[in-house]
Amino acid sequence: MDETEFWEIIDTTREAAEGDPEDHAELLVERLLQLDPDSVLDFARHFEARYNRAYTWDLWGAAAVLLGGASDDAFDYFRCWLIGQGREVFEGAVHDPDSLAELLDDFDEEIDGDGEELGYAADEAYEQLTGTVAPDLGIPPQPPEPEGTPFDFDDDEALAERFPRLWERFGA
Repeated sequence: MDETEFWEIIDTTREAAEGDPEDHAELLVERLLQLDPDSVLDFARHFEARYNRAYTWDLWGAAAVLLGGASDDAFDYFRCWLIGQGREVFEGAVHDPDSLAELLDDFDEEIDGDGEELGYAADEAYEQLTGTVAPDLGIPPQPPEPEGTPFDFDDDEALAERFPRLWERFGA
């Protein structure tokens, strides 16, 4: 599976889910069940590589603005959700997290930002196809610390300064 096919699967399942993250995860599993196990593992590698790539302090700060705070788990689920938003939103946010102010039509912290189930979709599909747990993907693990410069997510002034467009649109 190449990168284009990965994003096509993400996009078609997201569009069919009409913005519901749980439906998106269910539709993603259904779509992955149409593939062979090796292709599901390829999908999982693409997903995991992007998940690790999004492990940055700046994206964590953007998540904190959008979610009104972001614990470790909340940031993990946010990164899964971000991948689920498709290539344009994901790449734009990784390059410039403040651009989420323009890339997102709307954001409801009760519904959006929690892609936990998306993160398990490939594992679930692989298990259903093979009856076994997915093997190690053979990609480097997430680094122990996010990339970039850490800062205090509890400091509204620092968040507003670091993410002016995002803060203006979605901040507290």
